[in-house]
This record gives sequence, C-alpha cells and structure tokens, in this order.
Amino acid sequence: MSFKPFNPPSRTLMGPGPSDVHPQVLQALAKPTVGHLDPTFIAMMDEVKALLQYAFQTDNPFTIAVSAPGSAGMETCFVNLMEPGEKVIVCRNGVFGERMRQNVERLGGEAIVVDDAWGTPVSVDKVAAALQQHPDAKFLAFVHAETSTGALSDAKALCALAQQHECLSIVDAVTSLGGVELRVDDWGIDAIYSGSQKCLSCVPGISPVSFSPKAVAKLEARQTPVPSWFLDQTLVMGYWSGTGKRSYHHTAPVNSLYALHESLRLLHEEGLENAWARHDRMHQKLKAGLEKLGLRFVVEQAHRLPQLNAVYLPQGVDDAEVRGQLLNRFNLEIGAGLGDLAGKAWRIGLMGYAAREENVTLCLGALEEVLS
Repeated sequence: MSFKPFNPPSRTLMGPGPSDVHPQVLQALAKPTVGHLDPTFIAMMDEVKALLQYAFQTDNPFTIAVSAPGSAGMETCFVNLMEPGEKVIVCRNGVFGERMRQNVERLGGEAIVVDDAWGTPVSVDKVAAALQQHPDAKFLAFVHAETSTGALSDAKALCALAQQHECLSIVDAVTSLGGVELRVDDWGIDAIYSGSQKCLSCVPGISPVSFSPKAVAKLEARQTPVPSWFLDQTLVMGYWSGTGKRSYHHTAPVNSLYALHESLRLLHEEGLENAWARHDRMHQKLKAGLEKLGLRFVVEQAHRLPQLNAVYLPQGVDDAEVRGQLLNRFNLEIGAGLGDLAGKAWRIGLMGYAAREENVTLCLGALEEVLS
C-alpha cells in the first residue's frame, strides 16, 4: 500500500473554531525548527509573553502559552489553584460552564452551580446571592464568551463581586480574547485562559494563560501537590520565566509558537481596540443579512457575541443537509448547535482573520442559495 501526501481542501472556516488562519501565520509555521532551549527561541518566547500581556491587557509576570489547547488551559487553572475540599461558585449557561463544574468535582472540590438559561448571560444577581450564601467559597468560575450559545457575560461586574467576597476569579476567555473588550488588570481577573484557534487566528493547540500575583500566591501556598505533573505551573515557571538559561520541562511546540508569535504580532499591529471594532462591524453586516433571510438569533442583542453568531434553524430545514451543501458546494464551514441547541441552531463564526467582508458576503450568498 502506498500513501500520497495529504492535501486538504481550501475551506472558509466560519464555525465556532478553528477559524481561518492568517496567511502570514501559516508562513510562520514553515520557518526552520530550532531547539526549544535555543537562545533565539527563548528570546522569541519573551516576545510572546509581552504580546500576550498586551492581548490580555495585563502586567501579570506569569503570562504564558500552555503547550495544549484551551481545554488544557481550563484544567491548568483548576489543577494549580484549587485544592480538594475547596468550594467553587461555578456559573453554567452552556457547555463550557458545565466543563468547569466537571473539573472542580474531578479534583475533589465542591461545585456550587449557578444556572442560567442557554443563550443568556451569567446573572450577576444570582452570583451575588450565591456568594452571600457561601462565604467560604474560594473561587468564582465563569465563561466570559460562551461558545456553545454566543452569549457574552459581564466579566467586569462578576470579577468585582469576586473581589468583594475575597474569592479568586477563574475566567474562560477562549472565544473572547482578541474579539471583544477584555481587560484583565482593570477588571481584577485572577486566572484566565484562552485558545489560539479562535479570534487570534492561529493554529489550534496552544492555550494562553495568565495568573495574577494573588493567584500565584495561592499556587505557592498549596498544602497538597498539584495533581497534574505536566500542567504543574510551579515546574513550568522555570521554563517560561527568568533571564538567560531556562530549565527544561517539556519539548515545546516550536513551530506552533512561531505561529502564535505572528498572530499576536498582527493583533498588536492592528491594535486591540481596532480588532474589537472590526469584529463588531462584520457582525452588524452579517446580522443584517441573516435577518433578511428570516433567521432569528438565539441571544438578545445586548448580550450577543459579535464573533459567534448563533441562529435558530428555519422550520422544516434539515440541519446536516444545509451544512453539507455549504461545505461541498461552497467550501464553507459553519457550526452545528451544541448541547441543548443540537439540531436547533447554527453557530456562525466571525473570528480573527475570518471577520472580513468577503467572508460575510460568501456566507450570506451561500445560505440564501441553499435555503431557497
């Protein structure tokens, strides 16, 4: 048996992620591989840290890229900061809030779940009540931008509540980083994680993470070992921190980090607030076209993510048939509904490099043709 080189089709990715990768990011992947302890690579890592601090809007010294996707970023926060028996207020308004709950319980913590309906933001009032009822809670965990529904929660208000109750906040910014306003220091976020494949328009497989000094102090004061060797940040710090020679921890994904460096450099070049505004402009154009087609949004306008547009299927339309035609006839990928929205909604992404006019035009024209 002989095998030919793999040549994937050229798709336009407008689902919930991965998003279209910027051509310059793809070029960065093809640069010569060097050793992960090479002085030139370590110098580039320092630039990645500085660029991530800009993207997160933080001065946190502990701001790194975990060598694994966003789900590992989630686990990095929980395994390092939470200890068995500790109580965590977990906000659940979609799939990824539920994953937070599972992390807490697998690690022996007590999850106090605050539920909100799918397609709505986390209720600040419900969280305030939960924190009053559980003054011994150590953490407040919530998803800033819920990828399963397209709902945006008020991270600033939620983190202010956590501070009032002397809780550490753990925030999922997988879909929000680079796409909507996010200010780690100004909002008092203690631990945050994201993913490379959404609004950063990088390849999948890397999770930016940042810990505040309070979060680092909690990690250093642990009474029990971090239950994951690979994700133990007390070990990883020696690889991402300090000047000169770094201590070996694992073989970093060298070329993927080249790609992340380039994607963050492009974000810095565009300007963070310009990127936020571009996502909103493209959302407004897509929204106008989708509403002309009679499609109804899952999330109310005030709480809607510009980069993740969830719309209900028209009555009598076959979900898989439409998405299959979009893929096969137009090389266009949009996402199916997830969890409670499976078979009921489509998720149309406008993330990073995908948030541009030609993509909006392609998507609206293709949908109109297939639905007619």
